[in-house]
Amino acid sequence: MGKSQAGSETSHSQERFSVFDDHDIGAVLEIVKEAARLDILPRFRSPDMGDVTEKKSAIDLVTDADLLSERRMTEAFRARWPNALVVGEEACETNPGLISALRDAELAFVIDPVDGTFNFQAGLPTFGTNLAVVVRGETVAGIIHEAVLGDTLVASKGAGAHLLRADGHQAPIAVAKPVPVSSTVGTISINDIGYEQRRRIAGNLAKTQMAFAYNCSAYEYWMASTGKVHFIGHHKLMPWDHLAGVLIHLEAGGFTARFDGTPYLPGHTTGGILSAPDVESWQEILQEIVLA
Repeated sequence: MGKSQAGSETSHSQERFSVFDDHDIGAVLEIVKEAARLDILPRFRSPDMGDVTEKKSAIDLVTDADLLSERRMTEAFRARWPNALVVGEEACETNPGLISALRDAELAFVIDPVDGTFNFQAGLPTFGTNLAVVVRGETVAGIIHEAVLGDTLVASKGAGAHLLRADGHQAPIAVAKPVPVSSTVGTISINDIGYEQRRRIAGNLAKTQMAFAYNCSAYEYWMASTGKVHFIGHHKLMPWDHLAGVLIHLEAGGFTARFDGTPYLPGHTTGGILSAPDVESWQEILQEIVLA
């Protein structure tokens, strides 16, 4: 590569990410941790949990922890980055147009305050906070924070993905090595599709070594990004469920695309999504589990 071309690409990269850089990730992480400490953990397994309300079904819930922690994070992001777009799961219940605005936003923060609310209200410690940073239509940072233990997965575009322990220890993470479908462990979420399609995919999961389900995107991406499972897939694409996890999984060495093979980008809400260790594994799992 010539010096002029390399210099041009470096300049373009610096310009593209000028509104948010690696130095800002620490500030974002502290905002996420504070919301977990003050609004989420005190209500977990507590008689003071507050209201639990159904949104669209008995498994689609919202609690005071969701609402209060999202509000705290939203206010903190707007205080530090006044011109940023903040796309929270609960805010989108009343203003769904926020999702389409992601494509053109100079800077956006995408929040799922308590991913796995059903588990949270049931007293199961399988929930987490998803936070993605989007700059001009590209996810540049992702955080999944596990409030109970205080551990966090963090990734920034092009810089790898790491596990940050509550005690300060940091280590890189990596996806699982590719194996035949019969030796895989994985899941395809089937909660949001019709009966016949659910029955077909559930039957196809019998081709794997073991299928699992957490009803929590945060934990599913955590497991896939740290090499504990081989694949995860979803039909429903809400940005707060996937943007952070997809970037973390990518930076841990994995491959993700929509079911038609196109990249998953901020603003996409249809087309299904599948994450696997590499392209070849992705293609095999798509054919054997999702489409067969």
